[in-house]
Amino acid sequence: MANVLEFFKESYDEMMHKVTWPTWGELQNSAVVVLVASVIIALLILAMDESSSAVLKMFYQSVS
Repeated sequence: MANVLEFFKESYDEMMHKVTWPTWGELQNSAVVVLVASVIIALLILAMDESSSAVLKMFYQSVS
């Protein structure tokens, strides 16, 4: 039990005194980068999905 309490004390000390937390501005910039990257990746996946769907439709129409 003492080991568990010591672990929590050391974890708290590390989180409060040794970790460098980002500023509010850095956090906002990172969030914008993640948002933009997510939108770009989603659009790429949408383009691949639509193009493969169109190719398959053309293939199925030519076969039948």
